[in-house]
Amino acid sequence: MLDLRFIADNLEAVKKNIANRYITADADLVVKLFARRTELSTVLQSLQQQRNTNAAAMKGKLEASVRQALIGEGKKLKEDIAVTEAELARVEADLDAAARRIPNMAHPDAPVGKEDKDNLELKRSGTPVRFDFVPADHVQLGQSLDIIDFDSATKVSGTKFYYLKNEGVFLELGLVRYVLDMLQKRGFTPLITPDIAREEILEGIGFNPRGAESNVYTLEEEGTCLVGTAEITLGGYYSDTILPREKLPIRMAGLSHCFRREAGAAGQFSRGLYRVHQFTKVEMFVYCLPEESGAIHEELRSIEEDIFSGLEIPFRVVDTCTGDLGAPAYRKWDLEAWMPGRAIPPSPEGGEWGEVTSTSNCTDYQARRLNVRYKDRDGKNRFVHMLNGTAIAVSRAIIAILENFQTAGGSVRLPKALVPYCGFEVIEKKS
Repeated sequence: MLDLRFIADNLEAVKKNIANRYITADADLVVKLFARRTELSTVLQSLQQQRNTNAAAMKGKLEASVRQALIGEGKKLKEDIAVTEAELARVEADLDAAARRIPNMAHPDAPVGKEDKDNLELKRSGTPVRFDFVPADHVQLGQSLDIIDFDSATKVSGTKFYYLKNEGVFLELGLVRYVLDMLQKRGFTPLITPDIAREEILEGIGFNPRGAESNVYTLEEEGTCLVGTAEITLGGYYSDTILPREKLPIRMAGLSHCFRREAGAAGQFSRGLYRVHQFTKVEMFVYCLPEESGAIHEELRSIEEDIFSGLEIPFRVVDTCTGDLGAPAYRKWDLEAWMPGRAIPPSPEGGEWGEVTSTSNCTDYQARRLNVRYKDRDGKNRFVHMLNGTAIAVSRAIIAILENFQTAGGSVRLPKALVPYCGFEVIEKKS
């Protein structure tokens, strides 16, 4: 969350930021409750001092009438303190709830807009592939290659689930190992994270575990949820911790399953593997000093670019608009891969960009909610900056590989970088 004093001192800028993000939040209420909390805290301190003075006065030899007056005053003070403490607790709870709805401030260069069409393209890498035949999409390819089974998964688990089969299994495992090897060489500590997290950790990261708009699967009566990303479990790893300054930055690479309800997700581009309820992902996460987060955000983007350049997949990078940032993010870049199967109607020349990774600098927004701090050179405890970035969302990477590397005969060759990890060069069409 934002610092409460910052909200009070920069109210109009905070309100403009809320409007630019198209988020429902009441900054005026936060400032009002913040002032009331300060007022009640002052009143409570005064009452407590009066109680201490009253108690000290009771220790001496006193006339009966004076003692009775002091006893009456003490009882009244006790009642007033109880009433004030109860009101202060209510105000603090209301203030916390209102403040958690305020999004992080957006980077001055983030494009102002409501949805992904308002994102700003920054660069392109590679040339979108052109075929001398009408390409198939990944759903058709997955079935003809016998590596993806949607029908059986729907029967067993419901829609938006899938089985990987045959070479598809080794393709997923190969992608994971390809990425983990790259990250380990760059100083990231690899972890396999839990797939379940406490609700308070999700809320600290910025996910809403409850409500009709939630994208999270909750475990009833457990106070826990299935994670939608290892960002949650990596971000919670150091909650309520003071990190040694000399250990920063801390770079982590988390492998996990990801579970998302994908409420409301529909349309042609959401079919197949693009939007599913469960998938495998390797997530990058960094805890760092505030002055380092801008450069580290660039580093995470560069790693994502290197991963997909190594996979020989054309991509572009976009600066995400304010309405599509997500509440915790100060700035976010998306990497979108070329997906030939998105051409409508199917065409040798067609295709569309589809998001495959993103990286966000969340500054100290999540750290304040999760209480992750470091001790500065003056010995003061300050909040770290926290950043995250997708190294590989396997299901979407598989889409890009199948659709970009397909042949006229229906087989799919692998990018050279994956061959050592998978043990084969081509996935042949099954008869």
